[in-house]
Formats: sequence, C-alpha cells, structure tokens
Amino acid sequence: MSNLARRDTRPEVALRQAMHQRGLRYRIQVHVPGNRRRRIDVAFTRAKVAVFVDGCFWHGCPDHGTRPQTNREWWDWKIARNKERDLDTNHLLTEAGWIVVRVWEHEHPAEAADRVERVVRSR
Repeated sequence: MSNLARRDTRPEVALRQAMHQRGLRYRIQVHVPGNRRRRIDVAFTRAKVAVFVDGCFWHGCPDHGTRPQTNREWWDWKIARNKERDLDTNHLLTEAGWIVVRVWEHEHPAEAADRVERVVRSR
C-alpha cells in the first residue's frame, strides 16, 4: 500500500485541470488545521474551501466500492477506519471555518469542477 499514489492521481489531476480552466487558482497538499498529518487535496485558502478526491475503493463508495474476498474482515475494518477519518477531517475543517467538498473518483471532472466553482465563488 505504501507504493500507491497518494497525490496527483488521475482523477485528482483531471479535476484540477478542469478547475484551472475555469480560472480557479488553488494550492495542493495543504495541511489540515488541527492535524498536520492530514492534507487537503486541493485547497482554496482565501475562500477556505477544501476539496478531497476520494477513491471509490479506499473510501467505500456506495455505488462502486468493492470488497476483496481475501482477508475481508481486515478490509472492512480498514475502509470503515478511512470513513471515520474522513468524518473527523470534515469536522476539524468545519470547526476552523472551512467548507469541505468531497468528490468521488468516478465523478466527471467537469461536473465536479462546476460544483467546486459554485462553492468557491459563493465565498
């Protein structure tokens, strides 16, 4: 698992390109306030909008999430722990005055960028 990409994944890069085409400027891999071990995938620091691109497998997508047959109990625990961490991260950011936008990797980048743009421009 340590060899897996944690940043600059294909869905994340596609979303960033779509947002950049809309004139949105952002920072990547910004530390989460209150927990320096976690990072925001795409951050609009002035507007305080945090965007996360969640993988369907790792974050338990209700539509596309799968469960391996081998060592199923451990994987169930692992994915449940990822979901708990996501909720805790959302809570930390909300408490710090940020708005959190979560995008699934299967979402079309243009549609996700539209959603992010509406949030950023409303701030």
